[in-house]
Amino acid sequence: MKKILVLCTGNSCRSQIAEGYLRHFANGKAIVFSAGIETHGVNPKAIAVMQEDGIDISNHTSNHIDEYSQIDFDFVITVCDNAKEHCPFFPTKAKKFHYNFPDPAKATGTEEEILNQFRIVRQMIEEYSQQFITENL
Repeated sequence: MKKILVLCTGNSCRSQIAEGYLRHFANGKAIVFSAGIETHGVNPKAIAVMQEDGIDISNHTSNHIDEYSQIDFDFVITVCDNAKEHCPFFPTKAKKFHYNFPDPAKATGTEEEILNQFRIVRQMIEEYSQQFITENL
């Protein structure tokens, strides 16, 4: 079974959304983890917008990359430039992928405007995740 790690800065939004979609599209053909170079907790708005799309990430936890140093990943996907540039080295033969998704946690405006930013990023990550699974599993 393939092992996928999604890496972001705080493991609160983008990596959590990607973990949810990658698990969904892999349909049991991969074990998916997400982590951050810091841990900020899972963002409640990420949970809410994923729930709108029928995917429950409410039980996800915010994990630090060091927790997975002993896992031999097949794929590592960084979902922000900061994580790509500042990720501590850990030995892996994993094939690396990168896509810099906008950070919805930095959105400003009304509650609805902020949620719309989360939805836009969710859609981008959903499309990326589906394509990733199609091309790599």
